[in-house]
Amino acid sequence: MRLIKILKNTLLVLTACLVLSACATKKEVAIDIKGQMQGDVYTGTDTVEYLADGVPDRVFFATNESILTTASRETLRAQAAWLRKNPNINVVLEGHADERGTREYNLALGERRANAAKDYLMTYGISSDRITVLSYGKERPVDSGSNPLAWSKNRRSVTVKAN
Repeated sequence: MRLIKILKNTLLVLTACLVLSACATKKEVAIDIKGQMQGDVYTGTDTVEYLADGVPDRVFFATNESILTTASRETLRAQAAWLRKNPNINVVLEGHADERGTREYNLALGERRANAAKDYLMTYGISSDRITVLSYGKERPVDSGSNPLAWSKNRRSVTVKAN
């Protein structure tokens, strides 16, 4: 009798675990965006503008990250080379985030992203006196969609000439 009760309880616990794990299963939605996404980082150019001929103005980040990608570092090296040739130009690094998360969280994340770009430019000889950091968080999306591609376009740091 006691053995039957233990088996019933064990079976009940196992059934509950299976039901709960099935509820927690995350479905991945495959989005085929060739040439524009690498993982969850945007790699396209339709939102990119240019500081100068061949010098892109923005770099993109993974979700909840402020770590520079390989492509971002390449872009920032080109920006640094251009800034070294133009010593009278100052820039503003604008940090942005996608729509997910609170306003406060995204403002802080945007600032971390802009500071990551600033730190990288400084390693290539650009004085911190020439760089201002500003975060817009999720307030200025470049793509107002609510999907992975739009979010990846909005997770960025943009380098603009200071007035």
